[in-house]
Amino acid sequence: MTNQQLAVNTIKGLAMDAVQKANSGHPGMPMGMADLGVILWTEFLKVNPDVPTWADRDRFVLSNGHGSMLLYSLLHLAGFDVSLDDIRNFRQWGSPTAGHPERDLELGIEMTTGPLGQGFGAGVGMAIGEAHLAAKFGSGLVDHRTWGFVSDGDLMEGISYETASLAGHLGLGKLSYFYDDNEISIDGSTDMTFTEDVTARFRAINWHVLDIDGHDHAAIKEAAAASMEVGDQPTLIVAHTHIGHGSPNKQDTSSSHGSPLGDEEIFLTKEGMGWPTDETFTVAPEALELFSNAMDAGRAAYAHWQARTATSDRFAEFEAQHAPVDVSIDGPGFDGPIATRTVTGKIFDEMAAKVPGFIGGSADLVGSTKTQISGSGVMSSEDYSARNIAFGIREHAMGTIVNGLTLHGGLRAYGATFFVFSDYMRPALRLSALMSLPSIWNFSHESIFLGEDGPTHQPVEHLASLRAMPNMWVMRPADAAETIAAWESAFLRSDGPTTILTTRQNLPQIARSSDLGTIAQGGYVVRDGADAILIATGSEVSTMVDAADLLEADDIFCRVVSLPCWEQFFSQSSQYQADVLGSGPRISLEAGSTFGWHAIVGSDGLALGLDRFGASAPMEILAEKLRFTPVAVRNAVRSHLDQ
Repeated sequence: MTNQQLAVNTIKGLAMDAVQKANSGHPGMPMGMADLGVILWTEFLKVNPDVPTWADRDRFVLSNGHGSMLLYSLLHLAGFDVSLDDIRNFRQWGSPTAGHPERDLELGIEMTTGPLGQGFGAGVGMAIGEAHLAAKFGSGLVDHRTWGFVSDGDLMEGISYETASLAGHLGLGKLSYFYDDNEISIDGSTDMTFTEDVTARFRAINWHVLDIDGHDHAAIKEAAAASMEVGDQPTLIVAHTHIGHGSPNKQDTSSSHGSPLGDEEIFLTKEGMGWPTDETFTVAPEALELFSNAMDAGRAAYAHWQARTATSDRFAEFEAQHAPVDVSIDGPGFDGPIATRTVTGKIFDEMAAKVPGFIGGSADLVGSTKTQISGSGVMSSEDYSARNIAFGIREHAMGTIVNGLTLHGGLRAYGATFFVFSDYMRPALRLSALMSLPSIWNFSHESIFLGEDGPTHQPVEHLASLRAMPNMWVMRPADAAETIAAWESAFLRSDGPTTILTTRQNLPQIARSSDLGTIAQGGYVVRDGADAILIATGSEVSTMVDAADLLEADDIFCRVVSLPCWEQFFSQSSQYQADVLGSGPRISLEAGSTFGWHAIVGSDGLALGLDRFGASAPMEILAEKLRFTPVAVRNAVRSHLDQ
């Protein structure tokens, strides 16, 4: 038995044993893709377990993350910090071997996968990142590939259509995916739901497609090598495999997909492949030796890269682009009313100049979101150095590709569209928060006040929804100063994503007469008063200021508080929060759902908002009909205080 076959059997045994011990998991895919994993990792993948975060390493994404035991087994054999005890503790509390891979670069796990299609799309983003940085710094500093394993489920999910289309359009030649074509899904044969010609589909969108037996080591090696020879197309290697490969009774059945095989079937499987049946978690020494030799090749590649960096006159710049960002934005100066999306547009080139890794684009809405780096072209297969990415009308793709760009390193990536279309991006937004990625999400047209487009385009519940997402900062600036501060905070943040919401309509510049708190603290006092506390975000801050003027004429003196970012505000000390929010009756105003506001105004406070969908009408009519005018607020405040 060859060392490669011993490694394959080791992976199959570890997968069966770990899932059986946990009484939870997916043994079938790791058994079916073990041959592919061994050949890729020992013959082609360029990584170094001693320096897992090496910038020019190859990226490997297991998009079909339910088969996580395949990745954990490969990492253990390769010498990454995934121990046999970690594998024995598969899916247990505190173990790094979770049910689906969760990003940990020190362990060799490039991204969190689980929602099918997200890994497929993020891999496209990684490949774009490599192409862009290679065009900028040259192949001496940047020359690696992105490899991935994908499944029927990935290809069924709509996100794969969008991202594969853009990858083909851009001709990403350093992107290679192995498609686990085992013809089995959870409910049974894929013939029930998935009978399209995958080969024709990918060839139609400019992918290089190969067809192989996924258990034939020579064929796998030949296909991987062939994919590396194609410089102007991404490659899909259709690998025909058997789920649960080697299991005498459960191979090619859906029962091997997401359930333990059972002790009897594991015994028969191990017996059939000549593996010890009287022990568990067996690792062949020859498998460890095989992978150790393969990793020596990665170590040598790393040493050669280090030698090149030592003589490169661009390496200092390269390192600086990978360093944390702390930028101060000046802006051109803003006096009169201006939409916060327009403020973003006017500072965009300054941000691009001060943040060399700033890159991204919009979902066919550059003119509306004002997100264009004017000093750069639009990325194409002829120009990867451009920093504007035309995502097309592909919000699903944009979200996961932005995450992939951020995951790659050396880039501060953003995606822009209308706020209501963030619904299409929610899985990517959630993963950016889960992975603590500093992706930047810029959503314009952020309330009902976009007007005539009507309720289909008017976000109502979206603010509350994103605020409910752990580790997501949601910033809704009220004027130019808050917009600039929002972008500065987004660049400064390194441990999670930031959503910046901008208006279509013009907003006045807020006159601040108090020095209690700052914008960067997420909430502060705009003007002081003791009779009532008026709290708002975004466009409603100026409405509250005007309402306070009206109330002052009635001898009711109100404090106005702006809370552009709840997450920043609630990370401040409890004393600071109490100082800003004050002790008077609290009334909030926001052009969206009131969900969550009672935690701020209290059970005896008043939350003014919109717990219904909007309507199609000019902005001024909407404000009047839905009671977002200063007069309506004054009346509501007076009524509340009189109770």
